[in-house]
Amino acid sequence: MTIIEELEKEQLNANAPKFETGDTIKVYAKIVEGERTRTQVFEGTVKKIQGGSNRATFTVRKIAYGVGVEKTWPLHSPLVEKVEVVRKGKVRRAKLNYLVGLTGKKAKVKEAK
Repeated sequence: MTIIEELEKEQLNANAPKFETGDTIKVYAKIVEGERTRTQVFEGTVKKIQGGSNRATFTVRKIAYGVGVEKTWPLHSPLVEKVEVVRKGKVRRAKLNYLVGLTGKKAKVKEAK
């Protein structure tokens, strides 16, 4: 095992959340404003999960006031307090880039049974 692999193994978050592309999740992110810290919730559909090891990231998309908003977080970041799965989605692909052009009911992902 190389030195880099050992360093990456130390940085892994033991309680990393389990979710998949297409799931609707709530991301509780730590926001630092000056000396104060607060928790902000971002709820949306998981558009993609990419990378591996401690470099893995996930992108969440939501529609806010008619405008699509996407945010990407590192999976093992200390700024992500927790990830809560609201509902499981049924999708047939790994990256949901087709959601970018859709709005309203068309932008919804079917729920898995």
